[in-house]
Amino acid sequence: MAKVRSVYICQSCGHQSPMWIGRCPGCQAWNSLVEEMPAAAGRSPAPRGPRPPTKARPITDVGQDEGGEVRLRIGIGELDRVLGGGLVTGSLTLVGGDPGVGKSTLLLTTADAFAKRGIRVLYVSAEESARQVRLRAERLGVLSKDLFLLSETSIETVLEAVDEVKPRMLVLDSVQTLMNPELNGVPGSIGQVREIGHRAMLLAKSKDIATFLIGHVTKDGNLAGPRTLEHMVDAVLYVEGDGATPLRVVRATKNRFGSTGEIGLFEMREEGLVEVPDASARLLRERLPDAAGTVVTCAMVGSRPVLVEVQALVGRPTQGNPARTVLGYERGRLSMLLAVLGRTGLDLSDRDVFVSVAGGLSVEEPSADLAVAAAIVSSARNQALPTDLMVFGEVGLVGEVRGVGMPLARLHEAERHGLRQAWVPQSASEEAGRMRLRPIRRLGELVERVG
Repeated sequence: MAKVRSVYICQSCGHQSPMWIGRCPGCQAWNSLVEEMPAAAGRSPAPRGPRPPTKARPITDVGQDEGGEVRLRIGIGELDRVLGGGLVTGSLTLVGGDPGVGKSTLLLTTADAFAKRGIRVLYVSAEESARQVRLRAERLGVLSKDLFLLSETSIETVLEAVDEVKPRMLVLDSVQTLMNPELNGVPGSIGQVREIGHRAMLLAKSKDIATFLIGHVTKDGNLAGPRTLEHMVDAVLYVEGDGATPLRVVRATKNRFGSTGEIGLFEMREEGLVEVPDASARLLRERLPDAAGTVVTCAMVGSRPVLVEVQALVGRPTQGNPARTVLGYERGRLSMLLAVLGRTGLDLSDRDVFVSVAGGLSVEEPSADLAVAAAIVSSARNQALPTDLMVFGEVGLVGEVRGVGMPLARLHEAERHGLRQAWVPQSASEEAGRMRLRPIRRLGELVERVG
């Protein structure tokens, strides 16, 4: 009988090596290879029970004979928006985020929203005891008879509980702590994570159960485990929060049933995560009026316009290397804006520049360029901008101000929150409405206007 040899598997990318090496050739990560026994050494994990026969049929017949809803409305508007209008039955969703950001709280609240409508939910906790989850549920006020709880780490026991409870929604908390006893390797290893993800996918598709997988993230901000896990699931949601503010952002980076640009805004309170239906009002609530270096812009987050406050602080001249600190905005675009401002006569090469999008929201589209430039000029000249002003527009390398998408939706959102004037690109000046629009063609015009 041939001798079975162990292999060394990278815990970041899944690269396999017959011997231990310090640096993974696949992802260049250091000290990431862990010794594991190959799957052939143990019993081959096979799906439980006989595989149901399948047969090709016309696409028009699919979904007509299964019964039940295609989408289940959760009842939490912000989460329904991120998922594209509700939770699709038979889907597999991966929810990631930093420890303590609120992943378990969010899904426990989601499970209760279904259970209160008579939809059976099974919540599997592999990290906490049943008593610990019950105490959290009491604090959140999410105790329902149709919400079943199981504290277990074995995937085989979980599958038996699914056959007994017959839920329509399943939560597995978390994919890094569940394991298949038939496989070698500790929970959280590449082989175990891939196996749990595969078994969860088969379960969701074969029994038409909407399934959530909770996953931890690494220090780099990526989901721990193999990248194939993200390709295996139908949707990937990230719960983001900086820890300094109670705001939490649920962002979809993959969604087979909806847009990947949507976000949901929540606020962490004593009673759990509470949705914030009006994101613009919440983000502008603590804005300080008549302060230099601040201006409002409107970013399109998915299909929703959101008003955010852009803040800038320009320090005094320094003889050392000036600092360039950015929060919620691209550092490369800040460097470009400072270079273009230098060509217009506002040289800030020897001064510290700090830019932040207040509220913890990140603005990734170039429509915030003009607002960032306005905030920088306002801070550099200690000249406050009007409190009822909204600014948006993309800035090019030669200083031209370019148009952005959906200008009318941005203007309507600003008007709804009491803003009465806007500095916009020339192409958006015809979308007037009731706001006073001032077109800006070149960045130099903005510098002269602030001064």
